[in-house]
Amino acid sequence: MMLIFRQLFDVESSTYTYLLGDSGKAILIDPVFEQIERDLALLGELGLTLETVLDTHCHADHVTGAWLLQQRTGAQIGISAHAGVEGADLPLKQGDTVPFGRRYLSVRETPGHTDGCATYVLDDESKAFTGDALLIRSCGRTDFQQGDPRRLFSSVHQQVFSLPEDTELYPGHDYSGRMVTSVGEERRHNPRLGGEISENDFAGYMTNLGLAHPKKIDIALPANLRCGRPANDIAPASAPEWAPLKFTFGGVWEIDPSALEEIGTRVQILDVREAEEFNGPLGHIEGARLIPLGELAERTGELDQARPVVTVCRSGGRSAQATVILRRAGLTELANLAGGMLRWRGHGFPVVGAST
Repeated sequence: MMLIFRQLFDVESSTYTYLLGDSGKAILIDPVFEQIERDLALLGELGLTLETVLDTHCHADHVTGAWLLQQRTGAQIGISAHAGVEGADLPLKQGDTVPFGRRYLSVRETPGHTDGCATYVLDDESKAFTGDALLIRSCGRTDFQQGDPRRLFSSVHQQVFSLPEDTELYPGHDYSGRMVTSVGEERRHNPRLGGEISENDFAGYMTNLGLAHPKKIDIALPANLRCGRPANDIAPASAPEWAPLKFTFGGVWEIDPSALEEIGTRVQILDVREAEEFNGPLGHIEGARLIPLGELAERTGELDQARPVVTVCRSGGRSAQATVILRRAGLTELANLAGGMLRWRGHGFPVVGAST
């Protein structure tokens, strides 16, 4: 069985989250609190059980999803023993290993951006996850939260640049759309840490960056010192409460035919097929409103803003797009009928207007 590897991105904080899986077991690195439904959907679709959540350091620009993922899955939380956080199950130190399936990540301490920065290296050294210690053609700042440019210079050169040249490096953030680099590239081309730059040059450069503090530091840092646990210890609702829904990695809430059949008239059923399909061989669900997908953006005002909407099409593709259009129009209680009319008919639920 091959390694499963996915690189995920949070637009608001420009944070990368990494999923690694093997033999049905998985690790998530640097999850973002607001992206938990996305991450759980991907784990479910790939058939993976989350065993460990790792943070590369105590973040100042977003709240980690570690605690919430633990509440939802029972996964352990791992972070550097020097991070100063409470609630971690695995206080990690240099040389420790974190297994998943038949594979593992090894821990290399890379302080300098913070005291508790760690780089996680895949067992065959083909990949390393550097957090904010080393970014693509850049590095983490050193002007707050125990930052120290000389420690960071030493960390990167001793713990990251000592890896093989072709080791792929995956950062905690990128603000220019770059996704991956390599040890060899950064040794040669990183303008802060590569080439012939000396420790004194680096320290002088970093001391005079003059950057503003991260926008979310007053929220993120206190939360991340608790592994992302809210101050009130209350986890947010895992799903909308008006129906039993499931979130997909495609970003859509779905409802199964049996659940829709049970809640019936409590929701608006919006069929987005063409008229000939609506009255064609598959028929339509009783009480459904027909608005073809091509007309939906201009006709959203015909829907009751106060009632949930379930979108329907033949197999679920067009109706998934309909939820995107409706959300842009300001509707929030939305779900797509999983599998569309094909699955509805497959369950033997009643239809109107079907050809026999």
